[in-house]
Amino acid sequence: MTDKKKITITQIRSPIGRQKSQRATLIGLGLNKMHKTRELEDTPAVRGMIAKVHHLVRVEKPG
Repeated sequence: MTDKKKITITQIRSPIGRQKSQRATLIGLGLNKMHKTRELEDTPAVRGMIAKVHHLVRVEKPG
């Protein structure tokens, strides 16, 4: 059984003044407060969401 690859995403900027869809994307990623960190599976769907809000988050690959 193969392990799923994970990526760590941290919100580094505020969504205040951003488009409603960008705020919704952050919530979809599980980020709703500054400096909150989530570890998610590295899937095309998650990558697409990150691309939409790349200027608001920092992405790290653990390990």
